[in-house]
Amino acid sequence: MSGLPEWPEGSAGVLCVAGPHAIPVSTALRAGDRRVLLALGRRRDALARLREEPQAALCLLARGLAFTAHGHARVVREELEAARGVAALELVVERVQDHLADGRTEMLSAAGWRWLDPDAAAADARISAELRGLAERR
Repeated sequence: MSGLPEWPEGSAGVLCVAGPHAIPVSTALRAGDRRVLLALGRRRDALARLREEPQAALCLLARGLAFTAHGHARVVREELEAARGVAALELVVERVQDHLADGRTEMLSAAGWRWLDPDAAAADARISAELRGLAERR
């Protein structure tokens, strides 16, 4: 896999940062062959760790896809207009590891999830829209 594949918006992924810390994320947005944008709560321990050590990996599992994007993350917006307690991050991808490359397995479906809180669902939609806008500006 030379660059990032396409995946459905809202696909569940796992962001892995320095230290014993991995967190689920739902805002990972492909912003080019070597760039992913995502949102993290500003009080998250993972965000503090990324500020100290920017090396990170994003593992994404969706129908027909299982890959890990390895690279370096940085904050591109300290505070989103859509959600003041959320920062926008950019993962600059150095290497994509295709977990299905050997053809022995396939992903039949993505992890199914949904917001139970309607306010959180509305905020997530606004956050995703703002991330799409950031992706288009570059």
